[in-house]
Amino acid sequence: MNIAIIGAGNMGATLTRRLTALGHHVSVANSREPETLAALAKETGAHPTALAEVTQEAEMVIVALPQKAIATFNRDLLRPLPPHVPVVDTGNYVPSLRDPHIDELDHGAIESRWVETHLGHRVTKAFNSITAHHLLTLGRPAGDPNRIALPVAGDDATAKTMVLKLIDDLGFDAVDAGSLDDSWRQQPGTPVYTADLDADNARTALTQAKAEHTEQWRARMVATASSSS
Repeated sequence: MNIAIIGAGNMGATLTRRLTALGHHVSVANSREPETLAALAKETGAHPTALAEVTQEAEMVIVALPQKAIATFNRDLLRPLPPHVPVVDTGNYVPSLRDPHIDELDHGAIESRWVETHLGHRVTKAFNSITAHHLLTLGRPAGDPNRIALPVAGDDATAKTMVLKLIDDLGFDAVDAGSLDDSWRQQPGTPVYTADLDADNARTALTQAKAEHTEQWRARMVATASSSS
């Protein structure tokens, strides 16, 4: 599959490594020149690409950007993308520590709905509930009792099916977490977030999520940033 990855931080670089290892054709771009991705390209065989060109011929686009970058994202980059091409949002809002305060998110907007609005394309939420290091190292064969589950939320059934299969190929049990409006259940602070649960426990954790979990997590991020400043 031709996969475009926008963002080459921890998560974007990890997905580049894992997906090229599976044999996918990966084009990767960041906010700088393609030359800055030369080392990653040499390591993985991925194709460093200008941001304006990265989605050309893509069959899936993975957006691995912090929310502060989403806020200023040029939605014209995705405008030529056919509606059926899945766009995967891997991000999390980390106020004060990584992101400036975003009023809509501070007042309860669902992170991926907000992302969808700014990208101008329907999105599927995935990969945000696991650390990049564990995504790189903890994939296991199907049936392995230590296999970790990753939730996937989205409104497009075809796109979700593609992402669920990709996660299975990466060595994780993919769990359907409902519509994009349900994606808050896998946001930071909720019981499933970075908990590395198996499929049954991940489904239980999703049902146990409360909005207060995210609010409390964000408050801790703000407090941590304030104490370190």
